[in-house]
Amino acid sequence: MTIVTIDVRPPENTLTDLAQVCTIGQPDTGPRISFAIPALLWQVLTARRWDLLKALTGQTPMSLREVARRAGCDVKAVHGDVHALLRPGVLTKTAQGKIVFPYDGIHIDFTLRAA
Repeated sequence: MTIVTIDVRPPENTLTDLAQVCTIGQPDTGPRISFAIPALLWQVLTARRWDLLKALTGQTPMSLREVARRAGCDVKAVHGDVHALLRPGVLTKTAQGKIVFPYDGIHIDFTLRAA
């Protein structure tokens, strides 16, 4: 079972973690999709896009039309949302043009602190 962690972390933290793995061989913590600030996470992962991720989680690659059917939305709306998730790398496409979210689960990890 592959679970992706979606988190909020500054890019320099991600680069530091990568450098540690390359130099001291620290074990990998698994797949991660990171956003620099919470506002960016919420801009990309809207409520409707969460529904798409739920429809795609644990599934084989599927056509845009099938994603729309499973999410209960029209194809035109899903088209825009899928492309919004493709740009930051949340979703990918196969060589045949099918949509892929290659994970069986999602873990959200961020801390909200007082200003």
